[in-house]
Amino acid sequence: MTVNMGSIDRGVRAVIGVVLILLVFMGPQTPWGWIGIIPLATALVGWCPLYSLVGMDTCGGDRA
Repeated sequence: MTVNMGSIDRGVRAVIGVVLILLVFMGPQTPWGWIGIIPLATALVGWCPLYSLVGMDTCGGDRA
């Protein structure tokens, strides 16, 4: 599994994931916020399965 996400992409996904998870505890308090685990996990790992399927790479030159 190689890194296929750049630092900006990872940062945006991490913020979106945390915000979605916070919606479980604040705001509308629906269980749909747990879907935020997916963008948060892909941000932490640096690998997106969908990007691999379509051959996308936002990493540029900053590979880990």
